[in-house]
Amino acid sequence: MAAALMRHRYGTSVDVHSAGTRPGGSLNAASVDALAEVGASVDGEHPKAIDPALLESVDRVVILGEEASLQQVGRTRVERWITDEPSTRGIEGAERMRLIRDDIDSRVDALAKELGLP
Repeated sequence: MAAALMRHRYGTSVDVHSAGTRPGGSLNAASVDALAEVGASVDGEHPKAIDPALLESVDRVVILGEEASLQQVGRTRVERWITDEPSTRGIEGAERMRLIRDDIDSRVDALAKELGLP
């Protein structure tokens, strides 16, 4: 979600990559639907593992959630975003994904400002 939202909002002014520590077999359909509602696309994306060489070449790594684990790589800044989890309040389905999307979107915007993106 974070990568799709960053690309949607800031386009080619930032180079964005998405990967996981334990990638699944397919993208989460509910996430894809929530992204589509705001015009963010995941076209061409698929679950993939982190590329160690790429990891060393980027300026920032964002880890979503508490479960993923990643060791510090060189001087690359790693930050963790603990996102809202609406299911803890009994919110499920499309509304849950919208709330998660909106939480991530606000963090994407803050990161973009920190990076000096237009």
